[in-house]
Amino acid sequence: MYKLNEETVTARFLEFPGEASFEEVFRAFTPQLIAFFRTRGCKPALAEDLAQEVMLSVYLKAGQLRDRALFRAWLFKIARNALCRHYGRQSREVETVDLANVGDRAAAAIHTPAATRAFEFRHWMAFLDSREQEVMRLRFVEDWEYQEIASAHAVPIGTVRWRVFVAKKKLVPYLKPRQKAA
Repeated sequence: MYKLNEETVTARFLEFPGEASFEEVFRAFTPQLIAFFRTRGCKPALAEDLAQEVMLSVYLKAGQLRDRALFRAWLFKIARNALCRHYGRQSREVETVDLANVGDRAAAAIHTPAATRAFEFRHWMAFLDSREQEVMRLRFVEDWEYQEIASAHAVPIGTVRWRVFVAKKKLVPYLKPRQKAA
């Protein structure tokens, strides 16, 4: 089987939409989409799921594309939106606790030394308001980029950067003495 370039595959699909022409588009763009999601921190299985979600949208909505020359940009905009929706769903998930093992975990927590990094982190975060805590967690624990946080929370990127700046400024008095001792 020969390999077609992206423009030819795309033009064929947009001219004659169908399973056969879509299969070529799928083969051409799915590896790129998976790489796109992987470079943004998605695990392989999630990257594949999101890529399939994007390709399904492309198949269903290809008739809505106004400028065929912008197919690739349109495809990756769908991919970015899918990733933002995923992050948005993830940020709204509520963590649940299995009540059957609460007693065991509480006993283990009592024996955990208070000087662990997790303990210190929770202590520092108590000085911040909830929005600042969320931004700091996403930025420095989850390693999200500023743009990803802004998209997931539907706020301007400047707002995200400001919240991180203010949170860092609030934490300076608590972190400075520790840095001098180290």
